[in-house]
Amino acid sequence: MSPPQRRRRLPKAAPKPKPAPPPEGPGPHAGPGGQGRPREPERLYVVTGQVEGGDRAELDLVTLIVACADAPPTAQPEQSALLRLCQAPMSVAEVSAYLNLPVSVVTVLLTELLTAELVQARAPIVRAELPDRSLLEAVMHGLQKL
Repeated sequence: MSPPQRRRRLPKAAPKPKPAPPPEGPGPHAGPGGQGRPREPERLYVVTGQVEGGDRAELDLVTLIVACADAPPTAQPEQSALLRLCQAPMSVAEVSAYLNLPVSVVTVLLTELLTAELVQARAPIVRAELPDRSLLEAVMHGLQKL
């Protein structure tokens, strides 16, 4: 039996690509809630502003954020949305995803809210590294009885 022979395919003429129309609906870089005009880098700078002292709070992606108070009337829309969102404990990564903002911007917003004592940052709930000794002994005795 002879192996099958391969035939070369001749390249087809590619159709001319049509220019893409401008997006009408909200795109991946739309404002909070997926509405509004596309988010631009200078807009993010305006949202974060200038942090006094240049220090940011040490927040991990899994740090839980809980709102302590309602948004004051002088709060930015992003801060108000963040405070409404964090009525129940929520991680920094979740806040970033729900607000459609980069984590660095959310960290700056949270730093401002932490200094104003409008939110609390809680360490994530960590499971015990080792299970209870009595549980291990019960499993060991159960295996020995088999």
